Amino acid sequence: MERTACCVVGGGPAGMVLALLLARSGVEVTVLEKHADFLRDFRGDTVHPSTLALLDELGLAERFARLPQRRVRTVRLPVDPGRPQVTVADLSVLRGPYNYVAMVPQWDLLDLLADEARREPSFRLRMNTEATGFLTEAGRVTGVRYRTTDGRTGELRALLTVACDGRGSLARARRELGPRSFDCPMDAWWFRLPRRTGDPSGLVGGAGDRFLTAMIDRGEYWQCAALIPKGTDAGRRAAGLGRFRAQFTAAVPWLADRTDALRSWDEVKLLDVRLDRLRRWHRPGLLCIGDAAHA
Repeated sequence: MERTACCVVGGGPAGMVLALLLARSGVEVTVLEKHADFLRDFRGDTVHPSTLALLDELGLAERFARLPQRRVRTVRLPVDPGRPQVTVADLSVLRGPYNYVAMVPQWDLLDLLADEARREPSFRLRMNTEATGFLTEAGRVTGVRYRTTDGRTGELRALLTVACDGRGSLARARRELGPRSFDCPMDAWWFRLPRRTGDPSGLVGGAGDRFLTAMIDRGEYWQCAALIPKGTDAGRRAAGLGRFRAQFTAAVPWLADRTDALRSWDEVKLLDVRLDRLRRWHRPGLLCIGDAAHA
């Protein structure tokens, strides 16, 4: 029978930080991550000042600073076509060393956290291992059932199971936790466009035909978002990529010379934006944190 003190389901930022803190405290902790690595595109790559301060407190500031990153300090929005954009937020006026948002590939941050946690003898990270269900005894969660990518199945018993597996969490199926959803008016398209010398820096917004845009300065490229009315993805794609490029150019005319770099709808990723939460984030033996509890 496999056992651990704490089973963390999901190796995202919340799960890895929790596992590191527990392992440093001498608690035996096992993280189950269903993927073979942390490589995922268009994930939450923003590391905010409060998180930067936390990494400093954990003694990871110097190693984090060596990761490839772009520091965003300003937010700019257009006021009138043909007029300069207006800076509506400037984090550089904040006191303290972390007056910026660091844009870091999430996989680099997770690798850093995993490497640090592996220094602790009580830490285990099991990749290619997906939790498929909860074990329960007398109304208490006592661990998880799991399946590996090679088809092996098993059970891991734990004094505490922490669901950190995002908005598709296993815990969302438990009625006693009371999942509740709210109407959300939008979805998001994510894609990349080249960034060139002379472009503005920071986070830049715009507005188009029934969508809003946000461009995040990632150094060599712009990470672009188009916020579209919920449920319109299929119809907009059917209208053709050329039409979207033209609409995007109208919203952000200074990017007109490079929208043709977007060659296929395969390069445009849909994020189904949801607004929901669990009424209760815990039950005996189980705790939900991060997007598993609220999204």
